Parts: sequence; structure tokens; C-alpha cells
Amino acid sequence: ALRFQETIPSTFDALERVLETLMELARGMKCGKGQMQDVELALREAMVNAIVHGNRQDPEKKVCVRCFCQRGRGMLLVVEDEGGGFDPKQVPDPTQAERLFESHGRGLFLIRRVVDRVRYSRSGRRVTMVKRLRG
Repeated sequence: ALRFQETIPSTFDALERVLETLMELARGMKCGKGQMQDVELALREAMVNAIVHGNRQDPEKKVCVRCFCQRGRGMLLVVEDEGGGFDPKQVPDPTQAERLFESHGRGLFLIRRVVDRVRYSRSGRRVTMVKRLRG
């Protein structure tokens, strides 16, 4: 099983470094064979949201990334920020006709599409995602 945890500053350079490291480890463990693009997309979107919307790109604030992988079963991904939180139910659906050209809400939409389960906790400061291995 893979257990990974890292806390990074709210910068895109740090995001790229931790994402690259985590994806390399997960590929080596064959955690989500054939589904790593979905895992990477979900993690990237959650981390970008944590940096931009949660921590307002304040490098003094941290983002914690955790990943648990069990070969043959799938992955549990957790991203947590130090921001003020949000209510995901209040984020409008970006697929509605009047919102097609807005960029707000697309990250949450993509995450919901590529993982099997998403849960928000700590007033929206933590997102937990589950990606099951498809056989």
C-alpha cells in the first residue's frame, strides 16, 4: 500500500513538484492502472482550488495533500487548505447554458466526473476523493 502526505506552500511551483512526485509513486505502485489521468486531473483541480480559492495564493498558507493507495482496490485522495471554506452546493453548475463561458465551478465539475466519490468537510476546506480501480 502507498501512503503519501506532504504539506506545501500555496504556490503553483510547489503544486507541480508534489503532483509529479505523487503521480510517479502511484504509477510505480500501479495504484490506478489505466486511470491515472483521472487521478491526476482530480488532484490538480483540487490543489488549484485550494491554492487559488482557499488560500488566495498566499504562500504563507499551506495545502496538505494525502494519498492512500491499495493495489487492486484504488485510491483515496485528500486535499486540505487553510482558507475560510465554502459551501459546494452554492457553486453554480458550469454546464447550464447561461454559465457556459464562465470559468467558475469547472474544477468541482471535473472532479465529480472523474472520481467515484467526493466529500467536502471542515466547512469546505477539505476535499476527499475516492477513485476505485476498474477491473
